[in-house]
Amino acid sequence: MASRRTSFTADRDVPGLIVKIGNYPLHHGGVGAIRSLGRLGVPMYAVTEDRWTPAAQSRYLQRAFVWPTTGTEDPERLVDGLLGIGRLIGRPTVLIPTDEEAAVLIAEHRAALCGPFLFPRVAPELPRRLASKRGLHELCVEHGVASPAAAFPDSYADVEDFAAHALFPVVAKNREAFVRRSRPAVIGTTRVPDAESLLALARRWGDRPGVILQEYLPREEAEDWIVHAYFGADAEPLALYTGVKVRSWPPHAGMTARAYVVDNPELARIAAQFVKEIGFSGIADLDLRYDRRDGQYKLLDFNPRMGAQFRLFENAAGVDVVRAQHLHLTGRPVPGGGQRTGHRYVVEHIDLPALAAYRHSGYTTPHAPARANGTELAWLAGDDLRPLLAMLARLTVPGARHLYQLWRSTTRGGAAVK
Repeated sequence: MASRRTSFTADRDVPGLIVKIGNYPLHHGGVGAIRSLGRLGVPMYAVTEDRWTPAAQSRYLQRAFVWPTTGTEDPERLVDGLLGIGRLIGRPTVLIPTDEEAAVLIAEHRAALCGPFLFPRVAPELPRRLASKRGLHELCVEHGVASPAAAFPDSYADVEDFAAHALFPVVAKNREAFVRRSRPAVIGTTRVPDAESLLALARRWGDRPGVILQEYLPREEAEDWIVHAYFGADAEPLALYTGVKVRSWPPHAGMTARAYVVDNPELARIAAQFVKEIGFSGIADLDLRYDRRDGQYKLLDFNPRMGAQFRLFENAAGVDVVRAQHLHLTGRPVPGGGQRTGHRYVVEHIDLPALAAYRHSGYTTPHAPARANGTELAWLAGDDLRPLLAMLARLTVPGARHLYQLWRSTTRGGAAVK
């Protein structure tokens, strides 16, 4: 669905470039960013796996740069590739990373990239630390932000010791950005039901397990919340939005399938204060779980880049986080205004299987409105139909197989959860 008319204008002389590292062609977040800025007249470019991805088919895309990557490449090669794209575009361009690896690469190589590209100036080491499960946990402890209890085994013996004393079930996650691409320990976030299952998994992890073993927060006693925001150079929120996640795929673990905008001043305060203390600038996508047992919001993930569901959130002026970044980096004011409370976001191809999976899961979202006052669809847009058609074409066989494999991963060693 197209955005309503905005009360501001963007700098149409400064393009945007969607940057991704890894093979995930069915990414609605990238399509959303292309549409969001493209509707303002901003020329849009994107790194794509091939010429037939949904993003490459958007009417708002000026050019797709076909550049398949895996995340295992030498960083210098990735930087050289971006610089080559910058030379082809030929003018300063706003970088919009869609994954942790791209966000980390940009931050750590800002000296080389700052000539042809515009992006938030953040401490070079911070995005990698935020994208690391261990780094994020340590930051939470340092700044007094609630998070699930966690252990970081460095050997099989450490896993054995953990298994002997842990309260099961527990959650296993890949620990680091980039490493999850080259040597994934688990397929996504995995619920491990008992010590025997954990040790069976650990035998495949080698001498140095790249995992975090985390306290399990029972879905029957929890509610999943999301925060999307854009922070300026002084870590002040220029746009900050809160919402509740109703369903995800894989269940309780993967990307958002359905969510609602819900005002939550306490959650907004927690997020803004944490970002202020760590000094982060740029787009942030936070996942938190409200634990009804102790009344705390526990930070699960801090993604230092746009989230796939960012189009859920807009303020009264029509500003989402991608638009906020482009406005800010091009020297234009970012209009404020209240968020569109009660708005709904639906990712069509995963919401139906998620609905079936959640039907008897025990998970409830009492803060979600009974009825939406508007809906944003991830794929279907009347002014840009080709991405939907491209998604359906790719989904038919390989996409369905991928969804099935994700679901199966929730049953091997336990169900996947955030």
